[in-house]
Amino acid sequence: MCEATFAEKTGMTSHRGSFQISPLEKLFHCNICETTFDRKAHLTTHLRIHTGEKPFHCNVCEAAFTHKCNLVTHLRTHIGEKSFHCSMCEATFTRKGSLIFHLRTHRGEKPFNCSMCEATFARKASLIFHLGTHTGEKPFHCSMCEATFAQKASLNRHLRTHIGEKPFHCSVCEATFTEKTSLICHLRTHTGEKPFHCNICEAAFAQKCNLATHLRIHTGEKPFHCSMCDATFAGKTNLVCHLRTHTGEKPFHCNMCEATFHWKSGLNTHLRVHIGEKSFHCNMCEATFAKKSSLTCHRRTHTREKPAIVQQGHLINHVKTCTGDKPFHCHICKATFDRKAFLTGHLRIHTGEKPFHCTICEAAFAVKYSLTRHLRIHTGEKPFHCNICEAVFASKSNLSRHLSTHSGEKSFH
Repeated sequence: MCEATFAEKTGMTSHRGSFQISPLEKLFHCNICETTFDRKAHLTTHLRIHTGEKPFHCNVCEAAFTHKCNLVTHLRTHIGEKSFHCSMCEATFTRKGSLIFHLRTHRGEKPFNCSMCEATFARKASLIFHLGTHTGEKPFHCSMCEATFAQKASLNRHLRTHIGEKPFHCSVCEATFTEKTSLICHLRTHTGEKPFHCNICEAAFAQKCNLATHLRIHTGEKPFHCSMCDATFAGKTNLVCHLRTHTGEKPFHCNMCEATFHWKSGLNTHLRVHIGEKSFHCNMCEATFAKKSSLTCHRRTHTREKPAIVQQGHLINHVKTCTGDKPFHCHICKATFDRKAFLTGHLRIHTGEKPFHCTICEAAFAVKYSLTRHLRIHTGEKPFHCNICEAVFASKSNLSRHLSTHSGEKSFH
């Protein structure tokens, strides 16, 4: 067939297999499908696709494989062996195939071409997945629901949602995950690694998707549009949260009371009321707070800072205080308000509604701030500090009255 010579017969046999063999020479036939093979060993391995047999077992974990070579490769993940070295950088790999793919990132090589457009790919699997975008073909069907997928790997990930399987375990804590990529992202919470860097500023991120969202701050792009109003957002999660303001959905439930929230962050802040946690500490005095925003406001009592208006909504509200514009009208009385939230609170005077309930006693309030102020009776929190003496107060109005005792000003005439 050619002039190649070999020291061993096995080498020659493998070399001959690299040449295309005539169908007449393929003597071993699969009795389940029509595939034929030139070697009995190849037929034996092929049959395992039909039977699901995995005779090669890992002696470290419960993994099993159809091919011995896959077991050998898998064992390297336990011992940390990375035998394949990149000649152009310091990267090392467990598999030769991974090294080949990696080298293409240096050379810019993309040998797999789409026959329907001009797209090119470094991996054959990427090309196959891409072709599905042209044909719409999704040959992999879920046996437990009607979902279909373009890739077998996507089907396997989907099946774990049915059976609850989470095969990827964190070696630092007890967290488990359905996908390896989720585990990799999780590990960065332990290591603090942020491999995705913004090329415009110094920001860095643990996840590529967070970098993509961040870049929109620089470009001003807001590709996610609300279908119920004109609002647009830089991130999909921001749109999802916004939609809840239209639907009224509050999927985050407190397990200690009946409170529900639009956002998980709101639930986390609320839980601190129950456990008394105050994670935010003032570095200028001993005050502590349950919310970061409360700490920020408190610090201004030390610095006398009057922060610039940085959000458009805050600017709009500020302009109304200057112009006296009050576009929100009560339909029961003649009261007008510059903010919709103030009108909503006012209407409860007419309806008697008190939707804000104390979780410690039976008190209820028409306005959320009144509940916040009331809770300080139970917690003993006094977040308003006098910058002249050591007095502290539960409400801002009490602090204002106290300050007048220093200035000699009489609050009430």
